[in-house]
Amino acid sequence: MKAAVVYGADDIRIEDYADPVAGPGEVVVATKVAGICGKDVKTMLGEGLTENLPAVLGHDISGEISEVGEGVQGFSVGDPVVVYPMAVCGKCHYCLQKRYNLCEKATGLGHGLDGAFAEYVRVPKEIIDVGGLIKLDDEISFEDAVMAEPLSCTFAAARANRMKDGQTVLVIGGGSMGLMHLKTAKWSGCQVIVADIVDMRLSMAGQMGADHLINSSSGNLHDEVMHITEGRGADVVIISIGIPDVIEDCLRLVAKGGVCNIFGAAPDTEVKIDPRWLHQQEITLTGTYASTPADFKKCLQLIKEEAIIVSDLISHRFTLDTFDDAVESAKSLEMVRGVITFGEILSVSF
Repeated sequence: MKAAVVYGADDIRIEDYADPVAGPGEVVVATKVAGICGKDVKTMLGEGLTENLPAVLGHDISGEISEVGEGVQGFSVGDPVVVYPMAVCGKCHYCLQKRYNLCEKATGLGHGLDGAFAEYVRVPKEIIDVGGLIKLDDEISFEDAVMAEPLSCTFAAARANRMKDGQTVLVIGGGSMGLMHLKTAKWSGCQVIVADIVDMRLSMAGQMGADHLINSSSGNLHDEVMHITEGRGADVVIISIGIPDVIEDCLRLVAKGGVCNIFGAAPDTEVKIDPRWLHQQEITLTGTYASTPADFKKCLQLIKEEAIIVSDLISHRFTLDTFDDAVESAKSLEMVRGVITFGEILSVSF
């Protein structure tokens, strides 16, 4: 099969790669759509590269089952599916609480296991056992289905942030994940402020329903947020940018009794927090990582019902042959959310 194989920092080669084989309890999926996450791009450029190279990255995948291993029940060759990407042990302290995203022994597609930037992907038993292989029907396309994983990460954040109807939510960063936070917050019934320094991203946020837009490079973010919220600050602040100074500045934008969510951070990042502020303002500081299979399934259903529209987030489509273009588009910030397509998938009929 063909795959985008990472050999090192900024060294990605499109080449022939060994075909995966389904062992007991496993399936192989013929990839139809693979999503490009910002984390994938950072890894390809050398941030957090695995020691086990060469490797195939990509953790967002939808496709059709091409092989079913011994003992797998309920799935057949040809079934259209989408895959929750985390392979978890099912036995540790966190798995027993169904907090699978915190599994002590987790691996996953593109993270220890060969991932979605290939024509075929092996889905291990550990994913299937927690319900991470989900059949699709003709009410959802492969492209929309592949957006369930990133959307589920914002849904998990909303859950951790106790987001509810009538609150004011401030999203710092209008990239693809920031826009998904916007969509999740609007679905939750919130008033949403989006702040970014790129006008194109702010324009997209406005088209997707943001109530207020702030270009923080040309205005005073603190003053504008306080003006919108009548001096209180936002009930929920989601910081989707991992820059220490930005995080420290945005902490001051949380209302009394509010929640601040650190959604992304660069490696070895440190920020200063005044503990008196946490104490006296009764601030809840949260971090969220990935999502659970339950979050994933919920978001797939929301997408299917068109309760949350995700198709407008896909700004670029590539193939394996144009994979280098995908990396360059991500590096230049031209891309909101990109996908790698395999074959004709835009008019899917199952």
